[in-house]
Amino acid sequence: MQGQVGGAVCRVQQSRHADFAPGDWVLANTGWQDYAVSGGEGLIPLGQQLEHPSLSLGVLGMPGFTAYMGLLDIGQPKPGETVVVAAATGAVGSVVGQIAKLKGCRVVGVAGGPEKCKAGVETFGFDACLDHRAADFDQQLASACPDGIDVYFESVGGKVFDAVLPLLNVKARIPVCGLIAHYNDTGLPEGPDRLPLLMRTFLTRRIKAQGFIIYDYDSRYGEFLAEMTPWVAEGKVKFIEDIVDGLEQAPGAFIGLLEGKNFGKLAVRVGEEPQ
Repeated sequence: MQGQVGGAVCRVQQSRHADFAPGDWVLANTGWQDYAVSGGEGLIPLGQQLEHPSLSLGVLGMPGFTAYMGLLDIGQPKPGETVVVAAATGAVGSVVGQIAKLKGCRVVGVAGGPEKCKAGVETFGFDACLDHRAADFDQQLASACPDGIDVYFESVGGKVFDAVLPLLNVKARIPVCGLIAHYNDTGLPEGPDRLPLLMRTFLTRRIKAQGFIIYDYDSRYGEFLAEMTPWVAEGKVKFIEDIVDGLEQAPGAFIGLLEGKNFGKLAVRVGEEPQ
């Protein structure tokens, strides 16, 4: 029986592998478990002195890498453009927005609830952050993007995308890394077929939408770390973590993630932090 697999920062306890010694930290895709055995394949060495292990699961790990490559390789933001980010205070979206600000863009975040929207502006430095639960969300988004939208970083879908679509500019770019609003759909959406409208908009405005899987960019992970690590160290890219203690809490934490209850990068702490 295969258990749930997930990214983990692990400390080597015993080793007969030439490349890994006891005390080393590694990034691995292990199961939801206290201990794992590996032949060394797919492990990313992180060294022995790791002050903040969870960063390798967040801003310096897969979420940060996803934000970096999706925005810069597909979104290709230019100074002065408007970038809208869905799930803007999550582990990916918060980094997308901050990189866009570093590139000279106006950034409008979309999040769920006033507390998250406040963090979008005050912690992450977005120009605006809107609550998608608001009754007049469509109007708020249009007001926040008076010059239209040049880049929309998509991870949600649903009514957020519906509000974004009419505001997309000619030659807008849409990196697509997820559609969390639809993960639990069991059938086709109700109402008229909106595909012709979507295709007509994409055609007449020459819009580019591209899905991506971050493993497509494995060869560029070093490039990402070389730029992101100093940004984090210098405080140019900030992060919020939502740490849950105890492996037994993992299922509930995962369900909460899908329901949008987490605030920042969600991680489960299985062992003690290094002293």
